Amino acid sequence: MSYAGPQAQAVDHGAELARAGAHVQGWGGSVLYQARRHPLGALGLLIVAAFVLVALFAPFIATHDPLATNAASSLARPGGEHLLGADFMGRDMWSRIIYGARISLIVGIASTLLGCLLGVAVGLISGFWGGWVDLVTQRVNDVLQALPLLVLALVMAAALGPSLQNVIIAISIPVIPNVARVIRSNTLALREMPFVEAARAQGMSELRIAVLHVLPNTLAPVIVLATAQLGSAILTEASLSFLGLGIPEPYPSWGRMLSESAAEYVRTAPWLVIFPGLAISLVIFGTNLLGDAIRDILDPRERS
Repeated sequence: MSYAGPQAQAVDHGAELARAGAHVQGWGGSVLYQARRHPLGALGLLIVAAFVLVALFAPFIATHDPLATNAASSLARPGGEHLLGADFMGRDMWSRIIYGARISLIVGIASTLLGCLLGVAVGLISGFWGGWVDLVTQRVNDVLQALPLLVLALVMAAALGPSLQNVIIAISIPVIPNVARVIRSNTLALREMPFVEAARAQGMSELRIAVLHVLPNTLAPVIVLATAQLGSAILTEASLSFLGLGIPEPYPSWGRMLSESAAEYVRTAPWLVIFPGLAISLVIFGTNLLGDAIRDILDPRERS
């Protein structure tokens, strides 16, 4: 029978600690691990975080008042006093794009949250109680889903009128049926689970069971869907503003910048189209990459 001396025991103990430390990861370690596994998702997170910081610190980043006009600077080329040039009214494009990030993110996040909240409520009620409630809500969802997102948003925006609040409502309506379908399908499976029957046996009300036990188990897919819908909401806002039904003046909106410049100045002043279009493309690209990564991370089949 061999005997390991104190030095050998210390080496073995140190090796065990090293192996244990390799498996114990903190929050920062988990983030780095997921960033290595999903580099495109990390890139999307950086892009979205950059736009969020730009929107938050817009007064410190912008070099001019985004609403101030200057006839002497009309259609000024990029460089010098105007980093990205100036529009036909002499307004600084850099400052307008910086402040436009606020509008796009406010509309995108608010409409996505509102649509998801309403969709969760509709899907939970439809799936848990069923019966005629389920029948009516699903037929309404069928009607809403029969129309493309932009067409339905156009109808709602035209009916409500152009304003920040109305644009948020108009974009949130098409989000509701998609979220409601996901929540309903999960609720139909969960309401027959043993833990729901156990809660009923303890005398819990149906509403309490739905909110405390069923709802928390249906939220993971909604997080993925909300991230994917965020990019669509921002693009829809830009499309509505481009068509004149979005954010009204004097708010700087990327879509309205394109609408004002695309027809007349695309040849003579292409920077009026390139830079707002690039901002829209970047934020949509970032949200799509982030949404794909979150979907993979939360997918149980992807976990080892």
